[in-house]
Amino acid sequence: MRKRYFDHVATNPLDVRVFDAMMPYFTEDFGNPLSIYDLGAKAKEAIEKARAHVASLINSKSSEIIFTSSGAEANNFALRGIALARQNEGKHVIVSKMEHHSILNSARFLEKMGFVVTFLPVDKYGIVAPDTVRKSITKETTLISIIHASSEVGTIEPIKEIGQIAKEKGIIFHTDAVAAAGNIPVDVKELGVDLLSMAAHQFYGPKGAGALYVREGLRIVPLIYGGIQENGRRAGTENVPAIVGMGRAAELAKDEMADRIEQAKKLRDKLIKGVSGIENIYLTGHPVPISRDSQRENRLPAHASFTVEFIEGEAMLLLLAAKGIYAASGSACSSKALKASPVLLSMGVSSNLAQGSIVFTLGAGSTEEDIDYLLSEFPQVIKRLREMSPYAKGWGMKGEGGECTVQK
Repeated sequence: MRKRYFDHVATNPLDVRVFDAMMPYFTEDFGNPLSIYDLGAKAKEAIEKARAHVASLINSKSSEIIFTSSGAEANNFALRGIALARQNEGKHVIVSKMEHHSILNSARFLEKMGFVVTFLPVDKYGIVAPDTVRKSITKETTLISIIHASSEVGTIEPIKEIGQIAKEKGIIFHTDAVAAAGNIPVDVKELGVDLLSMAAHQFYGPKGAGALYVREGLRIVPLIYGGIQENGRRAGTENVPAIVGMGRAAELAKDEMADRIEQAKKLRDKLIKGVSGIENIYLTGHPVPISRDSQRENRLPAHASFTVEFIEGEAMLLLLAAKGIYAASGSACSSKALKASPVLLSMGVSSNLAQGSIVFTLGAGSTEEDIDYLLSEFPQVIKRLREMSPYAKGWGMKGEGGECTVQK
């Protein structure tokens, strides 16, 4: 049975061209970049070449890129590093309820250290209104962190507008661009951000490689202490193969981005149209505009997410996997705690409906035949699960000991 992978937002296969670039640094050019002899110098040169490619992807200077082990580390570094560096100026931090757990949990860590954190609400599409950001700013505010694009619902936030507000108020602005960088155009100068997080595996690079853009001249407290690597801002012997891989993946992403986006949008739109025709299924996140000439598109080009009434997300994933279809559920991160997705809840989706989240994300290897197969099998999965669901028969509905509210 052929496998159809619709979970590219979770991770991607390593591009063979990236793999080829990495290989010499495992066995031949294995030197420590801090060593002064030729093996070390060659490794150091490879790191700086990769740094230049990553910087070029987001239009920054090479010196503004700090390599990390992941996007999550970059997020922790940004939030904790800036908050601690500026705590004498104020101890108020602003984040949104749409953030990844690496931001939300870092914010809660700061609360335990005496910081005040404002968690901003979002609208039904997951958009953070710039005016809401402006109204939340106080004299104590030193940092704002708003996600660039949600990996769960695909919504792209108005980062440029929020960046203008932060600059006007003299507040440091960070964005988690893990789902965006390498997949859509990202320009740190145009966005007006001071810090930006990214991860290599989101654009066909290796796992275990990430980066944090830190605007030149900005002071940040290290997250990891020990040595002088990354100009003393991130200690630890560099993972040279992974860094080289991230650099090569960034180079390819920049060169091929337009073609990747065009292909992804075509398949995504077909998928959304087909799935939306199934009864009691609702698109989550920002809708795709009818005319792309008339308004900016606020959804990731490869992202389609839904909530399905009367069914749990995990059940859909298991039956789809049995048919060779791999997808994700927005409630998966919280499922072991029997909690619905906090992102969907923040958008006003009821707890019952949020449990029926399903997310399909496309990649460079996705084909129209894959979409056709999904659209033929998915309705059968839903039909089978609804036949077994007591909720579909009315049990647990409002008036019978429970409540099932649909966000339409």
